[in-house]
Amino acid sequence: MNVIKYPREEEWDVLLKRPVMNVETLRETVCKILADVKAEGDRAVKAYEKQFDRVELESLAVTSEEMDEAERLVSPELKAALELAHENIRTFHAAQRFETHKVEVCPGVTCWQKSIPIEKVGLYIPGGTAPLFSTVLMLATPAKIAGCREIVLCTPPDREGKVNPAILCAARVAGVDRIFKAGGVQAIGAMAYGTETVPKVYKIFGPGNQYVMAAKQQVSLHDVAIDMPAGPSEVAVMADATARPDFVAADLLSQAEHGVDSQVLLVTTDEALLDKVQEEVERQLAVLPRKEIAGKALECSKLILVRDMDEALALVNRYAPEHLIIETADYLQVAERVVNAGSVFLGSYTPESAGDYASGTNHTLPTNGYAMAYNGVNLDSYCRKVTFQELAPQGVRAIGEAVACMAAGEHLDAHRNAMKLRMETIKDEVK
Repeated sequence: MNVIKYPREEEWDVLLKRPVMNVETLRETVCKILADVKAEGDRAVKAYEKQFDRVELESLAVTSEEMDEAERLVSPELKAALELAHENIRTFHAAQRFETHKVEVCPGVTCWQKSIPIEKVGLYIPGGTAPLFSTVLMLATPAKIAGCREIVLCTPPDREGKVNPAILCAARVAGVDRIFKAGGVQAIGAMAYGTETVPKVYKIFGPGNQYVMAAKQQVSLHDVAIDMPAGPSEVAVMADATARPDFVAADLLSQAEHGVDSQVLLVTTDEALLDKVQEEVERQLAVLPRKEIAGKALECSKLILVRDMDEALALVNRYAPEHLIIETADYLQVAERVVNAGSVFLGSYTPESAGDYASGTNHTLPTNGYAMAYNGVNLDSYCRKVTFQELAPQGVRAIGEAVACMAAGEHLDAHRNAMKLRMETIKDEVK
């Protein structure tokens, strides 16, 4: 890992750069696949499944028999863990329900908002090197709470044409029953445009590799909404002399094992901790099954020594990490000063993996500095706020002149006329 001691503020932007992901180089490939799926539907999806996932599919849809088989294959221990995590995720997200309040802004003018679920949503769940069945719970649970009428899930099959049983079991726990065998760009295209089998959706959620991310960005330009811009996973750990080196090392490695392009950062005020964490990272890395992946990620990762906690906070807020772990003596006070982060983990006993699986918060979070402007997936992600307003005659009298005056000032005479007609009608009724 790269050790940087007391960097000057003017060096921070270069220091905090993420591993570069140039989606422009993928654009031609992504656009061709999307165009084929748009034009040829199921046939193109199946052709690309054969090319990329090395499987010939007769049907894209997962059957109820396959769902039943998956449930038998999942151990009772894992199923119980899925159900516990689902309940915590459900509890946390259900508390986010929006309450409508009617507001009389002035006599006779009433305005309000109503939260309405997005009718059709698509969930993308990667298969890859780590089948993310936890993401099924994270994406499907709030969709069900929101009341989305149609929830479509796409995930790549293996070479036997089977979907990972834990993914199917998690889908059943979360209440999703429309599942399709499609991965990568072709899955994003299928949900964005619709095929003979896969319904078109209005918004697509979920992580994926750089091709999936590029595809989501592309379809979001014209065809469908997406959850957020996203890139490789990342974590920053803020620690002082009270932090346990083995905990810190474990937290860094838990993120590094996601992928070779993941980035992990330690920002600390204690120089002795740097050496101890490096030793622990080497010790723990040596026994990890995914040590090659984690080791590659560590090459782009940094251990940063700063002068005090003020500087640590300024640096971390500049970085805007997807995950932020605060392992300091006064972590609650430090947390109050965090303004840019996707999700924050407080104290020595709160690893990032708690939020990844079962604490109840959502693990679908903004990366690559987007936490400065975006939040993670929550209940509102599956809803739209529609505004309503109602004017009584008293309301026309209250704001009519102002509306007509402003419309005239913008040279929009039809706008002015729409209000003036009502103002005249009220006058006539009074007479």
